[in-house]
Order: sequence, then C-alpha cells, then structure tokens
Amino acid sequence: MAIMKQIPWWQWLPLPWRKWRLVGHEEAGDEVPIRLPPKGIVLVGPPEHPTWAAFDCPCGHGHRLMVNLDPSRRPFWRIESLCPLSLHPSIDNVTSERRCHFFVFRGRIIWARDEWRSAL
Repeated sequence: MAIMKQIPWWQWLPLPWRKWRLVGHEEAGDEVPIRLPPKGIVLVGPPEHPTWAAFDCPCGHGHRLMVNLDPSRRPFWRIESLCPLSLHPSIDNVTSERRCHFFVFRGRIIWARDEWRSAL
C-alpha cells in the first residue's frame, strides 16, 4: 500500500474551482493510495506509457475506478491532455447499485444523459 505522504499537502486543499488533475504516478496498481485528493487521478505503469488511470468516481459514493490506457487491451481510453486533464471516450461504469456515465473534459466532469445513449 502506498504511503499518503507521497502526494503533496496542497493537493488535499478543497478548493471549489479546482479541476480534475494528475496528482501522482505509481509503478503498480496495488501501490495506489487508499485515499486520493478530491478530483485527483493517479497514473499507473511506466512513466512514458502509463497503462491505467486510477481515481475515485465523481458521483461521490466512494468507489474507485481503474481505466485502462493500454491500446493493446480493449476497451481502452486515451489521455487527450494532462493539463487540463481530458480522457476519451466517456467512462460508463455500470454496477448493480448504480450507473455512472460521464466525460472528463478539460478538467471537468460532464455527466452523460440517458437520452444521449439511446440516440446512438
């Protein structure tokens, strides 16, 4: 388990205007800290080609998402930009309790509406 002091103290400040951003990098998925700063994402894997992005879901129910960034495995997502953070395509996490479908675009969360999905 990773030590939380690896993430700088100022990343934990609850600033209302803060956007989603990269707060750390780990070599393995089991080294991602249990707690992450609000709106913080940790990249996992080699620094030049990370294979996962780990973050807490923006819905606020406390579940962790691990998004595949490796194009050799499907489905996969791309980091369009790091500052401000953008991921492509949308993230659609469906469990028996809830569905969280959103875009990470320019450091902000844009929630997808159900009627968009039915129009595809």
